[in-house]
Amino acid sequence: MLLNIATALGVLLCGSVPSSVAYVPLLSSIRPSISLKSRPQLDNSEAPLTSRRDFTTSAAVATAASTVALALPKEAEAATSTAWTPVDIPFEDTLYDLDFDTKDHGYMVGARGTFAETTDGGKTWFARSFTNLDAEEEVSYRFQQVSFFKGEGWVLGKPPLLLHTTDEGKTWERIPLSPKLPGEPASITALGPSKAEMTTSSGAVYYTDNAGRNWKAQVKETIDATLNRISSSGVSGASYFSGSIINQVRDDSGRYLAISSRGNFFLTWSPGLDFWIPHNRGTSRRIQNMGFIENDLKKGVWMTLNGGKLLISPPGTDLDKEDVGFVESTIKTGGYGITDVAWRNDSEIWACGGSNTLYRSKDGGKSFQYDNSATKIPGNLYNVKFFEEYGTGWALGSNGVLLRYTGEKKA
Repeated sequence: MLLNIATALGVLLCGSVPSSVAYVPLLSSIRPSISLKSRPQLDNSEAPLTSRRDFTTSAAVATAASTVALALPKEAEAATSTAWTPVDIPFEDTLYDLDFDTKDHGYMVGARGTFAETTDGGKTWFARSFTNLDAEEEVSYRFQQVSFFKGEGWVLGKPPLLLHTTDEGKTWERIPLSPKLPGEPASITALGPSKAEMTTSSGAVYYTDNAGRNWKAQVKETIDATLNRISSSGVSGASYFSGSIINQVRDDSGRYLAISSRGNFFLTWSPGLDFWIPHNRGTSRRIQNMGFIENDLKKGVWMTLNGGKLLISPPGTDLDKEDVGFVESTIKTGGYGITDVAWRNDSEIWACGGSNTLYRSKDGGKSFQYDNSATKIPGNLYNVKFFEEYGTGWALGSNGVLLRYTGEKKA
């Protein structure tokens, strides 16, 4: 079916499309000038940002940790750490992502239409909204990712929504997304003037160099087709895989890492490959999340598992092979799940998780110590990010929790 669609739409969207291409850019190139209130796939208006309309947050926020009371690590009894400092923001909803265009200017996104801007490096954040979206419509969106590069930015949300700006966020346009897109949009990365890369939950990777008017497919074989082809090779759980992936992340060179929706194995893809490479997880525990060591696939990957386990691949690991060796880190989580891990430098690593737990390693990930910067703040942390070029670090979570990295001072 996908092959027939590719043949029919290839000339319109990308020029010629090889008959072996399974993923095609099913994105309409037609952009009629109509209001943001109109249907998503036909929208193209520019929406200046204004102060966000007030609304009452009443929805329950999803949590990552179990509701069963679990004992915190003994380090919690130590003097309060000030390595991370809470930042006041005008939201009480779950925060998912933030990115900076310059050292001072950046945007933050989250649940229920959360959209905020900073002009002082993140010390203060101002709520923003689109003038021709009414409050009820705006809060129905969950903005999941934001990516900026030299004044040009992209925001990805659910229900499927893709926004684009070329003037540092002063005005935005909505990029049409076809309902026939294979899978749901999963990630977006700004790469330069009019350039971006987008992935979907079915493993498609698309590239645009004209601000989203046309997209070129980068992967030639569907994940379903790949796993059907190699299911007899011994990859654990491959024959039961549904064909969707989660937690797609991209390193600085354009390589991708993703987890199967079942959490039973993971996949990698590099530019030039026709298909994703599945890898055995090497453990009976379900994978929760994965990422790159220092944002470079060649340096290795990390993996978190159910029960608060953290594994890191050793130096020199060949990620072109099916099986990847991992070494378990020493980290006492008390059973709380680890949701994200980030390298501040080659030796200092931070992990975050349920019940706003934070852990730091000073030995390259061999062992971690508990940090109680956020112990008294209710909620869960989902994302930790460091911006090496600006010397800043951030942790985002539920209930509008935003933490700024401030160093190792003790109160």
